Amino acid sequence: MDLEYQYNAVQKQYKTAKNLNLRISLHAKYSTNQIGFGNWLFSQYNLAPNMRILELGCGTGEMWDTKLHLLDPSIKLLLTDFSENMVSVVKDRFHAASNVSYEVVNIENIPYRDSCFDRVIANMMLYHVPDLDKGLSEAKRVLAEDGYFYCATYGEHGIMPFLAELLKDYNVKDTTNKKFTLQNGYDLLKEHFSHVERLDYEDSLAITDIEDLLNYIYSLTLIPDMAKLERETLKKALEQKMDRHVLNIPKEYGMFLCRK
Repeated sequence: MDLEYQYNAVQKQYKTAKNLNLRISLHAKYSTNQIGFGNWLFSQYNLAPNMRILELGCGTGEMWDTKLHLLDPSIKLLLTDFSENMVSVVKDRFHAASNVSYEVVNIENIPYRDSCFDRVIANMMLYHVPDLDKGLSEAKRVLAEDGYFYCATYGEHGIMPFLAELLKDYNVKDTTNKKFTLQNGYDLLKEHFSHVERLDYEDSLAITDIEDLLNYIYSLTLIPDMAKLERETLKKALEQKMDRHVLNIPKEYGMFLCRK
C-alpha cells in the first residue's frame, strides 16, 4: 500500500468522529478484560501535581472522559490532533475544563519549545505518521529530561490478522498497517530513546451480535478486501464461525514506556 493511498485513507477515516466512535464502542461492548484499555493506559502514567501533559493524536479524547476529575487541578493537559475535526470534538467535549487546552498539531512539526512537557502521549497513532523518525525525534525534543513518553499500539497477531485468516476463502488478505507495532516498536523507539519498555494488555473480544462487528469492519477504510464484500455474504461467513452464539477474537494491544 503506497504512502499517498494510506494518507488519503487515514484522512477519510478521521474526517468525522463516526468511524472512530464505532471502533471504540465495539471494544467497550465486547472486550473480555473489564479493566478497559483506556483505564489501564491511564494507570501507567504516574502523574503528579504541576505536570504538563501533551497528547498527540488525541482523537475524540474519549479516554479522558472519566479521568479529568482524577487529575490534580495544577496539572495542565494539552490535547492535540492533526485533524481539525477531532480537535473540534474535544473542544466541545471538555470546554468546561479549565486545565485542558486544545490545538491542531502535526507530530512531525510540534510547535513547542524543547523539554517543556513532563509526559508526552501518542496512543494508537504512530503507525499513521509518514516520517516516523521525524515524529519520534520531535516527541523526544519536547519531552523534559526526566519525563516519560508513552505510546500505545497494536500487535501483529490481533483482530485484523485473525479476521483475514478466517475469511481467506474470500481472498481477504491482512493489509494492516504494520509500520509501528508491538513487534517492531521497541527497535524503532530505541533509535531515539535511552530506555524503552514494552507492557502488554491481555484482552480479547467475545462478539455476540455480528452486526456490531460488521459496522466495525466497514469503518476500516484501510482494509479494502473485507469492506468490498457484500454485507450479507460477510455476515453469513462470520456467523458460521461462531461457537455457541459467540465469536471469540484475539486482541493484541499494549504500550511502550520511554525515557529520554
